[in-house]
Amino acid sequence: SRQRFSLLLLSGLSSGLDGKWSLFSSDGSVSLPAEVPGCVHSALQQQGHIQDPYFRFNDLSYRWIALNNWTYVTTFNVSAEVRTKQKIHLVFDGVDTVASIWLNGVILGSTDNMFRRYEQSSFSWDWGPSFPTMGLWKGVRLEAFDILFLVFPVCPDSSLSQWAVQVELLVDVVQKINGQITLSIPELDSEQTVETRFLSGKTKNTFILHINTVKLWWPNSHGDQPFYQLSVRGFQDGFLILNTKSKVYFRTVELVQEPVFGSPGLSFYFRINGKPIFLKGSNWIPAHSFQDQISPAVLRNLLQSAADANMNALRVWGGGVYEQDLFYSICDELGIMIWQDFMFACATYPTEDDFIQTVREEVVQQVQRLKSHPSIIIWSGNNENEAALGTNWFSIPAAERPRYVKDYVKLYVNNIREIVQEEDQSRPFLVSSPTNGAESEREGWVAADPYDPHYGDTHFYSYGHDCWDWRSFPRTRFASEYGFQSWPSFSTLQPVSIKEDWSYTSNFSSHRQHHEGGNQQMLQQAALHFNLPNSTDPLSRFTDTLYITQVMQAQCVKTQTEFYRRSQTEIIEGKGHTMGALYWQLNDIWQAPSWSSIEFGGKWKMLHYFAQNFFASVLPVGFEDGDTLLIYAVSDLSQDLKLRVTVYSWTHPDPVCSLKSDPVLVPGGSALAIFKQPVAALLAGCGRCTRLTCLLTFHLEDGGGQRGPTNQHFLCSPKDAQGLQRPNITAEVQQDESGFTVTLHSAAVAAFVWLDVGSVPGRFSSNGFLMVSRNATVSFTAWRPTSVAELSRSLSIRSLADVY
Repeated sequence: SRQRFSLLLLSGLSSGLDGKWSLFSSDGSVSLPAEVPGCVHSALQQQGHIQDPYFRFNDLSYRWIALNNWTYVTTFNVSAEVRTKQKIHLVFDGVDTVASIWLNGVILGSTDNMFRRYEQSSFSWDWGPSFPTMGLWKGVRLEAFDILFLVFPVCPDSSLSQWAVQVELLVDVVQKINGQITLSIPELDSEQTVETRFLSGKTKNTFILHINTVKLWWPNSHGDQPFYQLSVRGFQDGFLILNTKSKVYFRTVELVQEPVFGSPGLSFYFRINGKPIFLKGSNWIPAHSFQDQISPAVLRNLLQSAADANMNALRVWGGGVYEQDLFYSICDELGIMIWQDFMFACATYPTEDDFIQTVREEVVQQVQRLKSHPSIIIWSGNNENEAALGTNWFSIPAAERPRYVKDYVKLYVNNIREIVQEEDQSRPFLVSSPTNGAESEREGWVAADPYDPHYGDTHFYSYGHDCWDWRSFPRTRFASEYGFQSWPSFSTLQPVSIKEDWSYTSNFSSHRQHHEGGNQQMLQQAALHFNLPNSTDPLSRFTDTLYITQVMQAQCVKTQTEFYRRSQTEIIEGKGHTMGALYWQLNDIWQAPSWSSIEFGGKWKMLHYFAQNFFASVLPVGFEDGDTLLIYAVSDLSQDLKLRVTVYSWTHPDPVCSLKSDPVLVPGGSALAIFKQPVAALLAGCGRCTRLTCLLTFHLEDGGGQRGPTNQHFLCSPKDAQGLQRPNITAEVQQDESGFTVTLHSAAVAAFVWLDVGSVPGRFSSNGFLMVSRNATVSFTAWRPTSVAELSRSLSIRSLADVY
């Protein structure tokens, strides 16, 4: 539970409300300066009272912080100019969480909701530490005014050829005034002036600016992300009283749920600017346990990494936080669509009047703050709470279930949904994820089977089945969560551990794993297709095991994502027409095993390098059905494509044979089978190949050459491959005007070649790849100054055969 803390404010001695405060524990044992925005943990660490909270077992050692009560104190001056204003607000943008606020000995109010601005994030889960934070995690300020304007531009449309820019002004005035509001977008030669009257008190005023031709905002890889500057000016008696600018983007979004030919159920996909878009991406969790320690550089690096892996969408998951404004602004710039959950997850919530009221204020504030961002394409009321009720996660007795369903509808439908639809008509709203969408609504908002693949979106996790068997995955309309765990790299774990921790069976390894049975599940899944590391050197065995978990995770998520991408234009036994793949999860909150593809600190796991390929705009996908090999061409673009298949022996990096198909027109936004042949016939045509001795690579070509990545298909589990040998890869690091390159030389075919430069931050152009040539070159982009000498010293190379 949250502990209470207090805020004491004394006017007259210093200036400013952000910046330096004093912080005291309730028992008087700790007194220290503190930064605002910030939290108690950060203040204690900055002043040397505690070590890095992420080091070893400090999440246990520092539980005393959350069990104490704390008081923030500051003093400030109120200038003569401020005192002349007729209204002064003391604004807290984010208080975490239960607090009372005092000014000069007088209590002003209390707080109980960290997601509201005052005039909760959950913690731990199965991928993070438990640090119940307290403090002023967002800014504190005085607002002094006679007239206060808050401007919220949104862009609904009537058609793609006629746009209406809707501008909402929330106005707080002491006494009614008459004035003028001028809206203009100079680049579009558009301007409109409206005579208006502002009544005393708080009012919401809506103005419309009509536009004809505009450049549209598109998701990543589907077009550009242009914006315009909207100017809003207000005049009273000829005097300028409001002058502000805001970015305006133009795009439409529709969630299409309609009958599907040849299938029961309904479709579930997004149309952006009238075009069906397959959502390619992942799920976002908080980037740090202590929100004040997330820098703009960290946010930009993570989101740029998503865009560079060909993602066009992220789901901001409902168990974290509503992200800061900069997060959404970067997504606007990069063309990353956001599925935005409200912060409710995996629990039943109260519906008493005081809780409903604080939720209603939370929803209004967050929707008003965020609705001008084109990146947000949908609001979703909660994470997994429909599924929790529908499949009875909480063992609710049958007689009590109607009351829980009634409370669920009251909170998410009658309140959150109602407010969102009133505040923002420009994008769709879902009550939950996963959900059957329109079918759930028909069934009273809680479907009998919220995982029905004929409707809505699904979450799917199964660690016992063979992840190379595509038949075990649901052929769903939209996959909004799925994934497998892996461990981060040794260089990420090393700063928060000591030598005795460097074992897969150590207390440290067990403590960092918050998913029950997770460490064993990873090894069991890896052992289905790979030999597990067995080095007699303890450190080598540990680092090899970290590597094999990343190989397993990358291959598992690749197989599942490719299944979803090739299912987008197929209906089989009434299932399919899959139009989204958002794996769990993009980022990490600390140095530990998780489902992420990016480690804490920004280092790409093997999975993220694989995502570059399996989310590519043009992709060949190979799989076996029975003993027949099929290869699909998946394309976001409409073009003629031909397939080239090459067969290699595991024993040496020279092709055994090669096949090429005739060009086939692959429509944009489709997946088309362009190759089908029994494996036995394919191998017989190559003369000296068997399933155990050979493997395949394939790529797509257009008139100008190769399009998209080269993919591969293993004809047997690599642990059964005959001829797999250590490739003895050597490397040479070089630097020229374009940056650093690493040239590799291999004596044999090498699978899952992994380059690692330890603690040097940066990323390679490709990694974890299959090397079927004697020479290969990859580039390295450093995130801080480095040198050829440092990279050469730090570079290590592993391949699959090296860890056996």
